[in-house]
Amino acid sequence: MQNITVLPRGGYLVDTPAGYIQFGSPPETIKDTMAMPKGVPQIFVLTNELFNWLKGISIAEIEFPIYYNFFLKKRRTTIICRESQFEQMKKVLQEALFGPKEFDISTDFDLSSEGRTVPDIKMEMDFFRRGLKFSDLLSFGFFKNNSFTLQGITIEIGDDGDFRVKEGNDIIAVVPSRVEYKPKYLIGKRLPEPYKPPLFGVTCLGPSHGFDPEENTSGFIIWLNHNGIMVDPPVNSTEWLVDSNVNPKLTDSIILTHCHADHDAGTFQKILQEQRVTIYTTETVMLSFLRKYSALSNMPISYLMRLFDFHPVRIGKPTFIHGGRFDMFYTLHSIPTMGFKMEFSDQTFVYSSDHNNDPGIHKELLGNGIITRERYEELVNFPWDSKVIYHESGIAPLHTPIAYLNSLPKKIKKKIVVYHIAKKDFPSKTALTLAKFGIENTLYFKTKHPRFETAYQIMGILKNLDFFEALPLSKAQEFLDIVEEERYKKGDVIIRKGTVGDKFFIIYSGNVSVDSGGLAEKKIYGTYDYFGEVALVTDQSRAADVIAETDLVVYTISREKFQNFIVGTEFEKMLQRLARIRNSETWNLLSTSDFFRYCTSSQKTWLESIFVPMELPAGDIIREGDHMQYIYILRSGEVEVTKGGRHVATLKRGDFIGSVQRLHMNEPADFTFSSRGTAAVYAMKSDDIKKFINNNPGLLMKLVYDF
Repeated sequence: MQNITVLPRGGYLVDTPAGYIQFGSPPETIKDTMAMPKGVPQIFVLTNELFNWLKGISIAEIEFPIYYNFFLKKRRTTIICRESQFEQMKKVLQEALFGPKEFDISTDFDLSSEGRTVPDIKMEMDFFRRGLKFSDLLSFGFFKNNSFTLQGITIEIGDDGDFRVKEGNDIIAVVPSRVEYKPKYLIGKRLPEPYKPPLFGVTCLGPSHGFDPEENTSGFIIWLNHNGIMVDPPVNSTEWLVDSNVNPKLTDSIILTHCHADHDAGTFQKILQEQRVTIYTTETVMLSFLRKYSALSNMPISYLMRLFDFHPVRIGKPTFIHGGRFDMFYTLHSIPTMGFKMEFSDQTFVYSSDHNNDPGIHKELLGNGIITRERYEELVNFPWDSKVIYHESGIAPLHTPIAYLNSLPKKIKKKIVVYHIAKKDFPSKTALTLAKFGIENTLYFKTKHPRFETAYQIMGILKNLDFFEALPLSKAQEFLDIVEEERYKKGDVIIRKGTVGDKFFIIYSGNVSVDSGGLAEKKIYGTYDYFGEVALVTDQSRAADVIAETDLVVYTISREKFQNFIVGTEFEKMLQRLARIRNSETWNLLSTSDFFRYCTSSQKTWLESIFVPMELPAGDIIREGDHMQYIYILRSGEVEVTKGGRHVATLKRGDFIGSVQRLHMNEPADFTFSSRGTAAVYAMKSDDIKKFINNNPGLLMKLVYDF
């Protein structure tokens, strides 16, 4: 039908006599609709799914359309949804539009310093809110008996879940029930070789704001000690980094400053990547984030907390990340928001986050008794003395006017990189620098090399290897003594099939390919992955060729030292299991299974190490209501899935027998799995699976999404 438009980023736009109606609203679709003939819709319909776990994004991101409609068009936004979705969306929009209802900001402060007072952030938020209520910004309409009528247009939900849009008795559009999200973002240049992080640098993930269709939304990575910290990652930034040839394992942390969609939308995308990440923020911001995404995803807060590590920061007390000292402060914004000053070696860096840094506003707040003299002094004494200043600018009253930044002394302006501003709004003649997107535009800052830099790199490798996580400090010291650095050029043969294993390899930078023949797909290993291990614990010769796919830096351990290092450890036992089990079948089973298509090479290797081959007799394998001691992967045979005695499915090769999610949540099985005859399987103990999931939480969520 001609009146349906599939939006470039996902979602559907239906042209009706009542105006555009948008079905599904993935992040940044406003950038698509702003360019449409009738502009940004006023009416939004929520699809059944509010959150996409496969991509880690909201499908109901209506925050920016609400801002646009109210502040620019002076009109309310209407949300049409099922009654069951009302409370969910109300919670989401409460956190995003107005901030937390109730919170105690004092818990975010270190009050041990004599004379320190806590600012009244609630009064500051009320100043920006200016008496606005939910009803001023939006209204809700609910489907009754799967039907809703507005301005002569009726929207019905069919038995198949699809939406039928009717004008009178005529169907003018049929809209699918499920929204397919389509990431759209600028890539810049893909690096020919995997990215090697600097000692200190900043990569801009986006220089602009949520209303700019031309540029990515703001966010950046700060590189410290060759490790990355994502700061307010915008949507799609994790995918962009992979496309730019940046290994996800290089960024293991997030600093989350506040819960507006243009600052938090990429956070779950990062959480759903390969390794477990640590989020640094205040308790107030973290609880707001959890309430928001718990409502969107319909997952309890307690469960979401299991997907990442939370490091609470305190205002007035430094936080140390990758050798840098971070001193956080609350900025002046419409919801609780923090900025920070960072010190690393001989460099200082300050990030304003979203912040109205207008002295006129500060005087007004002081004069009206909204802020104390102490808070006023804190605001006006912004750390302009920092060597690098990353400062926002945007639309008043929530943001710093670009005119103010351009009025500062030239010596200060030369240090300022401006973000959160469209290129068209940036002054043509200025000493200020506009943030420039792209890994190829990373800013590198000279700094003194810290003491023990090499040791820090090696310990970073140790930290990122799951099997070493429980090693005592004495073993870490031993590790420093036994590793050697080696370099290879692209195309070099590092290991030849059939040779005697003499070294264990850990990749510090670059990629290798492993091909032993008979594999459904080539194994690719990258940063912090390892190879060459099995031949060192057996008398077997090397089973595969290993080729440098790029220039390569590896740390190696000789056979004798490696065997001595792992003796008596869980890693030794794992390698012995891996040597017994590994063959082309295990890899091909994981590579061709629908269930495991999201696994990386290193994740597949880890799974291989916990496989126990078994043959199960005919009959029930797992009963509905049982607590699972094992999860199985079907190699051959027929397994029927039933619930309450009714047939649900028949499993095929590569499918799970059991529920990973319910095992992880310590819940009993919700289906019965029965073998019609002898079934060949790989069994995995519940404790082993739980450990794997805890270290790779994003994989679980992707599996839950599909299955």
